[in-house]
Amino acid sequence: MSDYNGYNFIGNTRSARGDVVLKSRNATTGLELAPSFYQATMDEVDSACKIASSAFPLYSKLPATRRAEFLNKIADELDILGKDFVDLVQQETALDEARIKGECGRTSNQMRLFADLLTRGDFYDARIDTAMPDRRPLPRADIRQCRVGLGPIAVFGASNFPLAFSTAGGDTASALAAGCPVVFKAHSGHMGTAEKVALAILRAAEQTSMPDGVFSMIFGSGVGKVLVNHPAIKAVGFTGSLAGGKAICDMAATRPHPIPVFAEMSSINPVILLPQALENRGDLIATQLADSVVLGVGQFCTNPGLIVGIRSSKFSAFIKQFSSEISLKPSKTMLNSGTLNSYQKGCDALQNHPSIKILASAESVENKATAYLFQAESSLLLSGSELLQEEVFGPATVIVEVNDMEELRACISAMHGQLTATLIGESEELAESQELLSLLEEKAGRVLINGYPTGVEVCDAMVHGGPFPATSDSRGTSVGTLSIDRFLRPVCFQNYPNSLLPEALKNSNPLNIERLVNGVNTKSLIEE
Repeated sequence: MSDYNGYNFIGNTRSARGDVVLKSRNATTGLELAPSFYQATMDEVDSACKIASSAFPLYSKLPATRRAEFLNKIADELDILGKDFVDLVQQETALDEARIKGECGRTSNQMRLFADLLTRGDFYDARIDTAMPDRRPLPRADIRQCRVGLGPIAVFGASNFPLAFSTAGGDTASALAAGCPVVFKAHSGHMGTAEKVALAILRAAEQTSMPDGVFSMIFGSGVGKVLVNHPAIKAVGFTGSLAGGKAICDMAATRPHPIPVFAEMSSINPVILLPQALENRGDLIATQLADSVVLGVGQFCTNPGLIVGIRSSKFSAFIKQFSSEISLKPSKTMLNSGTLNSYQKGCDALQNHPSIKILASAESVENKATAYLFQAESSLLLSGSELLQEEVFGPATVIVEVNDMEELRACISAMHGQLTATLIGESEELAESQELLSLLEEKAGRVLINGYPTGVEVCDAMVHGGPFPATSDSRGTSVGTLSIDRFLRPVCFQNYPNSLLPEALKNSNPLNIERLVNGVNTKSLIEE
């Protein structure tokens, strides 16, 4: 297999049949980077999907321990990517070395997390109701259930996380863990990074003898529509804009055989500030919250984009301190020019609205993102204005001052679905905030108390999802081991001879996993 050359990955084969040539760019200078990348043709997309379809029955039937071996080997390959790789990611994204190394570690760690999940075996959700031939008036057949992979999955790379939400990111990791081959659509903002990671995945596949087609990757604009509509694709994982996610959902829903789309799209991640907390530690909250707003140049889907507090002298003092903190933040380079342009348009829309004013901004630097703090009238939120509901992707946030607790509850009720919602308060006022917390739980997939939403831990309990428009399906998550659920489906096996049952359902419980047997969770074998 050829090395770094800008060709598409059709399973283990590199392909460049098209004549549309793409270039990755240095995020800081805008200059083109080598090599050239070749946009996939319709035939190449078709080939990638078909080879994934051919690989599925082989890959999905492998023991979970073999898939775990594959994921662990991917993690090993990612861990040995060296300084040249870090330098490349820096050029394509303008992220600093510490962030890149941290994201590399997160990406390999989530592969190992899914490998551990496969070894545990609880993802099978095995359920067994043994036969009751003597039951009256009707006997019960032997009925058993476990979960299997959906089939080939299309995954779209994210712009803001070139590693953890991209080529070997959470969607890819959870799909591969579920037994589903992946056809990955590389993001145009970091094609070189994507190619290096794809090579690492395929080295791991070769070293663990995975079937050809377990992973493919294509480049180019316009190819996503062909990918989503291919009959071999059984589900889609997407992280990106609301417009992009909705377009993919519409495509998937209008296929002859519709498929699910698990899209993470838009969130303003409200932070609610309670009075006692501001009185006791308002300056500290201002400092910490400002740091959260500008972290990673605001290029996090959990960036706090809306801050709400009740009118008081302490809230006014907080606003003054918070404004000072924002004004001191340095302007920084964003991931690419497209992200910067979108951010600037979002800030312009806020600035030009008569009910919104600028409270603070950092020093403006050409071709860099300037941090902004806006203040909007609460009537905008209460009236359902889309302007305050739309994510401005970058280091900007909006403050809303409400008159009292009743208006605060009304504002929360008016909010759309969110990835996160945060409540900051002291013990006594938190104890009296059950109604507020219940409202926030209705709105968000992750509710925080006395924390800040930026920073998503990869663990079993994490939920990175939420009601629309945060995601297209609030029942799922794109981070944490629960994300495997998106790419699994239950299959029931009735009156199967023991020899034909999946390992997870056999009487002897050869996997030694916990199963629900006749209503009882147990690892015990079933007497024949």
